Amino acid sequence: MSVMSIDEIMATLPHRYPMLLVDRVLECDDEKHIVGLKNVTMNEPYFQGHFPSVPVMPGVLQLEAMAQTGGILLTRLKGGSSGIPYFMSIDKAKFRRIVKPGDQLRIEVEILSLRSQS
Repeated sequence: MSVMSIDEIMATLPHRYPMLLVDRVLECDDEKHIVGLKNVTMNEPYFQGHFPSVPVMPGVLQLEAMAQTGGILLTRLKGGSSGIPYFMSIDKAKFRRIVKPGDQLRIEVEILSLRSQS
């Protein structure tokens, strides 16, 4: 199981602050499973307006963190090829708890099926 630092993540994904939403990869089998970590801190720019008196991480950014974690796995699966994996759709997303400053998102992605446009 491979672990990735923020430097290795930045070498894999094109995202940069404030849109890079994966801080560390805790596990990756380079085949179908990855576990990423996002540390949620009060200095995230979206907390200025979402919501100033009760800061909550927007669900769309939680989904983006999941997509980025999956993108790391896809890039590693393809041997680090130069293409960018794009997040195209999601079905039946549910949010069970609010995410606020001080929380950590543990993001587990498992590939169930894979198809390619190319």
